[in-house]
This record gives sequence, C-alpha cells and structure tokens, in this order.
Amino acid sequence: MQRALHLALLCCCATTLRAQITSENNDKLRQGLKLYPQADTNKDGILTLDEGRAFLAKMKKPTGEVKPAANGLKPAHANVAYGTHERDRVDIYLAKSDKPTPVVFMIHGGGFRKGDKTSFASNKQTAELLAQGVSCVAVNYPFLDDMPIQDILRHCARAVQFVRSKAGEWNLDKTRFASMGGSAGAGASLWLATHDDMADPKAEDPVLRESTRLLGAVCNATQATYDLTRWESFLGPLKPEFGTSEAEGVMFYHLSSRADLETDKGRAILKECDMLGWISQDDPPIYVSNPQVVESPSNRGEWLHCIHHAREVKKMCAAAGVECVVAQDQPEPKTDAVTFLLKALKPAAAPAASE
Repeated sequence: MQRALHLALLCCCATTLRAQITSENNDKLRQGLKLYPQADTNKDGILTLDEGRAFLAKMKKPTGEVKPAANGLKPAHANVAYGTHERDRVDIYLAKSDKPTPVVFMIHGGGFRKGDKTSFASNKQTAELLAQGVSCVAVNYPFLDDMPIQDILRHCARAVQFVRSKAGEWNLDKTRFASMGGSAGAGASLWLATHDDMADPKAEDPVLRESTRLLGAVCNATQATYDLTRWESFLGPLKPEFGTSEAEGVMFYHLSSRADLETDKGRAILKECDMLGWISQDDPPIYVSNPQVVESPSNRGEWLHCIHHAREVKKMCAAAGVECVVAQDQPEPKTDAVTFLLKALKPAAAPAASE
C-alpha cells in the first residue's frame, strides 16, 4: 500500500504547470485519492501534493538500524546521533595515530531516497584511507520523503560541524576535513566543498558555531547542480524517455507548483542548492569521475550521471581558478581518488625559519 502511493507521488506529472498539483489536474493523485481517501486531511474532496506527501510520511514504517556485513570494518563509534532526525547518524572509523588525524566524510548515494552508511564498512577506499592514517566518517541523512533537498544538504553540513565539535574527544584534526561520495553522496560532497562557510559564531547551539569548510572533495557520478532548472543548459533538452517530469522537480524542493520556483522563496531555494553558483576562488580542489561518457544523454541514468555534469563543474572551476580533476578527461597516469584525498589533506608546510 505504501509503495503504491509512493509510486503515485513519484510518477505524477502536472497538466497545468502554473497551477497547484492536485487530484483535480493530475491522474496519479486522483487515483491516490480513490485508493486512500483518508489522505485528504481537510476533507475538501481534493488531494494535494502536500497532503499526499504527508500521508506517505505518516504511513512510513521505521526500517530500523541497518547492520554492516559480518566481514566489514567495525567502527570505533557506531550510529552516533548528530541531530534530531532518526537518520541523523554517523559511524566513526578512527585511524590509529598518536597525533590528531585528518578525516574523510563518506556520503552514500541512492537518489536521496535510499542507501545507508553501513555500505562503507566493506568499501575498499575506507580501508585504504585508514591504512594511511586518515579517519573516516560514514554519514546517513534524511530522505526526500521527510524533507526537501535544501534541508537534506543542511543536515549533511551539520554532520561535518558535529564531528568538528568532537575533534578533541576523537583525536581528529579539525583543520583537515574532506568528503567523498557517489551519486547523491557525490552531489552532497560537491555542495559541501563549494558552499560558503555555514558556521554561525553567535548560534546558541555550539555545533552550529563550527566550520563546514573542507580541504577537498571526491565526487563519483555526481550531479553538477541541484538547481534543476540549469540542467538543460549543459545536458540538452529533457526527453520523455528519461522518466522524469516537471512535478518530480517541484517535489524535489517540496513545493506545490512550478510557479513556486519563480517566487522569491523559490529563487532562494534554487540558489542555495546550486553548486555551480557557489564555486569561488577559495574553494578546495575537486575530483570528479562520471564514467558515462556520451555525446548526449539517452536515458535517465545518463541524464543523472553522464560526463556533462563533470565537465560543467570543471568549466566553472576553471573560470574561478579552482583545481578540478575530471578523471575521464585526465591524461595518463590518472590520479585515483584516494591519492587525490591524501594530497588534499596533507598538512600545510611549515613556514621557513628566518635566518
């Protein structure tokens, strides 16, 4: 039952882009209202996108903690809460060292709808980084069922701030943080690397006083920006076979209609989610690997992950004077992700002593 409504919400396509998406102008929501009349909370006989989303969240059953594979790495601290949401959790893998260690945040993919931090317990790169004296923090974050993309990204930022606040307790070097991830985790890593520092020195919550800045980011199969209105400018026209719709884009931000994107609030959301727009000269080096090298996208997977996302990031970085490696365009010998991170996290050289 939950799956049916979820699919209805995902697949809905507005027939009137400037009207609110409801059961009066959308077949999927109309079907949802017939199947689940209780979702119409105000009993006006019309199911809105917001009502459907709220009903889905209410129906959602807790999945419980996902356990890593039996032969995976064991975190020093597992399932540590960094916020109040049930998915605001991190696993801390500590490298053995007498000195404070650098940190790589590992953010899982899954379209902001699925996935779990425990996947990094069996990740070869986790083991490689630990062997090189780099601690790893595997991050869970809320999904789109519960909140919009702009809030999910802020939760990822809070994870960075929380771990910084624990640096002394966990023997971490809070000045040497980086991030890596795939797909959604890549986009989140890119957003963290490019966004201006979100530290608030006057915040009552001491966690929010910590910096969100990184020294590097590895982005595998990334999206270039979460301002979806920019995608056609570098990917070409959206096609029906990509299995997306205007409604899906609106739902990404938890708005009610396409027209909401043209309001002051909508424009502020798009700006907040636009990694390309955040790129500036003070950003850290970025490594991007999008293996789907095609002339233009021909399916949904390519629309979401093809090389043109990576090249658009590279173009904007070049204009701002930021180091950016696109693995597929790099000549041999190519840099691998771990080597890139180790270089980015290398301690700054001490100033030469004056004679």
